[in-house]
Amino acid sequence: MPRFRTVDDLDVSGKRVLVRADLNVPIKDGKVTDATRIERLVPTIEALIAKGAKVIVMSHFGRPKGPDPSQSLRAVVEPLSRAIGGRPVQFAPDCIGPEAERVVAALKPGEVALLENLRFHKGEETNDPGFAKALAALGDAYVDDAFSAAHRAHASIEALAHLLPAAAGKNMQAELEALGAALENPQRPVIALIGGAKVSTKLDLLNNLTDKVERLAIGGAMANTFLFAQGQPVGRSLCERELADTARKILDEAKARGCEVILPVDAVTAEKLEAGAVTRTVGINAVPATAMILDVGPQSVAHIAAGFEASRTLVWNGPVGAFETPPFERATVALAKKAAELTHAGKLMSVAGGGDTVAALAMAGVMDQLSYVSTAGGAFLEWLEGRELPGVKALETA
Repeated sequence: MPRFRTVDDLDVSGKRVLVRADLNVPIKDGKVTDATRIERLVPTIEALIAKGAKVIVMSHFGRPKGPDPSQSLRAVVEPLSRAIGGRPVQFAPDCIGPEAERVVAALKPGEVALLENLRFHKGEETNDPGFAKALAALGDAYVDDAFSAAHRAHASIEALAHLLPAAAGKNMQAELEALGAALENPQRPVIALIGGAKVSTKLDLLNNLTDKVERLAIGGAMANTFLFAQGQPVGRSLCERELADTARKILDEAKARGCEVILPVDAVTAEKLEAGAVTRTVGINAVPATAMILDVGPQSVAHIAAGFEASRTLVWNGPVGAFETPPFERATVALAKKAAELTHAGKLMSVAGGGDTVAALAMAGVMDQLSYVSTAGGAFLEWLEGRELPGVKALETA
């Protein structure tokens, strides 16, 4: 577990604190449609306000090629103000230079400002030292509360952390502590449930996990590649047949490492992927040639659930079926509810993350019933793969 300073360790009374947030939120017709990332920033801002800091929030938004009014963070001002109890949020029309300096200079202790989109400057994504220094000139301390961007070596994430006293924000701290408890220093045995569409996007993840966990359950379309590699019929299912040798190698390595791999033993099949499609539940060796595997069956759910019960820690990334299309959400929802039940009973420490996983847990109504749900997406996946994240590395203390 990396050692890092937290907000509680910083002396920020009367000081300017640059807070790196991830406010890359969905906006439609000028309005924020999902304020989850804004709300997760609130504990850090409130902790800094309580200590008398001048809070300067900065973030990227979208992928602009330069200044672009359609990619402005101005739309976030009102929802951010609302999230912090109606306190005014000043807006700087640039993130560096005279306009940003003017807004920051006018701040009093306990007040908040939001800087314009960092990506309006090329130096952000190129990790330019000059751009980082221009940002550093606006603050006396730096707090990173954007774990979801921690896999990017950008100026406001990596370079800036070395120019000012740096600490993890409340959300970053919670994320790092949860992830550390899940894989780096977990209660054993550990089970990982990995779903999704393609093995090719999760090769590093699977290879890392077979060395870290006692059980690895595989679902979703990616399981079809493993089934095909074992000679099972997969019909017209999504399957990366060219990766059969790779799948067999992963299974062999898991066995050598003492990691039990749980693959589907039955499947829910249909001729078409559409809502209300006629389905057949079959044994995994009896998938019709004209059908597609679109969810794992009840026996597979029972096997994975038994794996949950026999474990003390769960790491989950990816649904086990085409959950966006009913009735193929059933297995994912059933497993989500099982994980929530065991977590509530104190029998399981459960950490889940990734975009589709978060959506599936929300569908099951258990988002707040697991130990920790990461909204970090790419950073969560790279952490599961065992990669060093630049944003986390930059915060580490000796």
